[in-house]
Amino acid sequence: MDFITAKNRAEELTALLKYHNDLYYNQDNPEISDFEYDALLRELENIEAEYPQLITSDSPTQKVGGNAGNKFSSVVHTVPMESLHDSFSYDELKDFDRKVREAVSNPKYVVEPKFDGLSVSVEYTNGVLSRASTRGDGTVGEDITDNILTIKSLPHRLEKAPSYLEVRGEVYMSFKSFMALTKRQEENEEKPFKNPRNAAAGSLRQKDSKITAQRNLDIFIFNIQQIENVDIKTHTQALDYLKSLGLPVSFHNLYSNIDDVITEIERIGNNRGEYPFAIDGAVVKVDDFGMRTELGSTAKFPRWAEAYKYPPEEKETTLLSVEINVGRTGVLTPVGNFEPVLLAGTTVSRATLHNKDFIKEKGICLGDKVIIRKAGEIIPEVVSVSQHCENSVPFEFPKLCPSCNSPVVQEEGEAAIRCTNTDCPAQLMRHLIHFVSRDAMDIDGLGPAVLEQLSKANLINSPADLYSLKYDDIVILDKKGDKSAKNLLLALEKSKNDELYRLVFALGIPHIGLKAAKLLCEKFTTIESLFEADVNSVAEIEGFGEIMAQSVVQYFNLESTKKLIGELKALGVKMVPSKAVSTEGVFSGKTFVLTGTLPTMSRSDASKIIEEQGGKTSSSVSKKTDYVLAGESAGSKLTKAQSLGIKILSEEEFLSMIDNQNINNFTDEADTNQSEYTASLFDI
Repeated sequence: MDFITAKNRAEELTALLKYHNDLYYNQDNPEISDFEYDALLRELENIEAEYPQLITSDSPTQKVGGNAGNKFSSVVHTVPMESLHDSFSYDELKDFDRKVREAVSNPKYVVEPKFDGLSVSVEYTNGVLSRASTRGDGTVGEDITDNILTIKSLPHRLEKAPSYLEVRGEVYMSFKSFMALTKRQEENEEKPFKNPRNAAAGSLRQKDSKITAQRNLDIFIFNIQQIENVDIKTHTQALDYLKSLGLPVSFHNLYSNIDDVITEIERIGNNRGEYPFAIDGAVVKVDDFGMRTELGSTAKFPRWAEAYKYPPEEKETTLLSVEINVGRTGVLTPVGNFEPVLLAGTTVSRATLHNKDFIKEKGICLGDKVIIRKAGEIIPEVVSVSQHCENSVPFEFPKLCPSCNSPVVQEEGEAAIRCTNTDCPAQLMRHLIHFVSRDAMDIDGLGPAVLEQLSKANLINSPADLYSLKYDDIVILDKKGDKSAKNLLLALEKSKNDELYRLVFALGIPHIGLKAAKLLCEKFTTIESLFEADVNSVAEIEGFGEIMAQSVVQYFNLESTKKLIGELKALGVKMVPSKAVSTEGVFSGKTFVLTGTLPTMSRSDASKIIEEQGGKTSSSVSKKTDYVLAGESAGSKLTKAQSLGIKILSEEEFLSMIDNQNINNFTDEADTNQSEYTASLFDI
């Protein structure tokens, strides 16, 4: 490659890697796999090795990919939290060993799993957990102390601890907790996290620590960053000491030669499917701290440590059949059944095929040979068709709902195909889960498991039946004692006084989310006025289009809706008019449009913040729009906003507008603390 070609490609790779760094480190929402990212980074490294004059100080090869966000106060790391250089072959590991042995004699190596989570620093002062922070860009991170305190396995107080101790660890979400979380998200028809790493990072960076506490995060400690008045000479001594203090330390082994190191890496890789958490590689570290001093570090990596990255495992199998699941709002979701195949340690025989467009794009036919993998080592997905079967015919969606035999429709501009029957039995359980959810009627204690039990006992067949439940109905349920039964009845009674918009959202009207329900109930303040509304009057609401207006009017014209509302009224549900929207705050008089997936908060949470700060939200972009708050996959709304010259905000910019004084303080502190740092022998 000549210099000009190399320079152009290096610039292209730098821009691309920075883009993906932001998605991975700051938004917890990557678009490409780790393996694809590593290949891009390696290509840039090779170009810079051939043409060192192309290396820049901000190259992705020279610095950690993340940065300190604006959501939390900043923390300057006295000891930089360095990254690791990656190897993708055993030959590269042997090259690492050769370079180490050229500098020091008879090194020993510690081998540990490389956890796929979020790297954090945790500080203890006189044995008390005093502060925790994210890695950020390696020198400045975010203060996440309140959220770290929700992790049950991490001690808040250490016995016989030194006067000061800073440790480094990896916060992760177990497969079990991840599956429970994504199941709740899917039941509520929310976009689920892609993998446990994104879920852990997004959960740890919540402004509300109560949300973090619900996510069941965990942590492994793998380093001492700083310690006072304790003499430790090796990494294995450090880990043993941390374990003696009661800290959760990862498993590790010590080896004298690289061949044994490789054998251990193979063993860890072969056992990946047996671990209750995600790993994406193994880490090799020189054990002796004196040797680490001699080896030193580059601008980004220590020379005494190396990460081995496992390649993503893909397998070929045969698509045997496609079954259709019906969701809460009647959406038909195709699920593929495959010949069972062992993938990343577990047997896989099913995977979602998403929707009609996905099947068409991939060209999927029954009987095809397909390539599948696990996204984030956990969720099976179809990558591609490797071979069509003879006389293959593309899968066709049914014309009738497989649950109730009612006609299905695909509305213009939508990928989703829906059942037209609002009383479809398959929709009942998901509808009930949505009805009792936090943003809807917010009935604490009525989770999916309890609803399932009530349904099996034939005690509930509609939302109205919830308000007919008696103490004796509840107390006999599995694990429901006297106190739980009484608390549930109190929660049901409390929900009867919810504002009207909550009920409207809880009803699950197609195209009507939480914000639309609020806007609807600002204009139509009683349930009676909603029954009398026509398409034109609903369409007049800012942000409503004809499709949304028709959906509202059609829903309130249904006999089943009239019957349900009548039953709820008779059972004491008051349908209270909505409170007046705040007119004071930093967003007073401003109109927002939200689009795409935000990194750490739902759009309903963002809408709530906007309203609390005096602003309002709209579902469509116009000249009246002041700001567009954009996340991943923003689409046409973002394009229109750009064409109109409307200010586009990221989540970080949005939050900084709310707490601008704190952001100014953060900037000042970061500027005044950019002093010299001392490289740590313990780091990584």
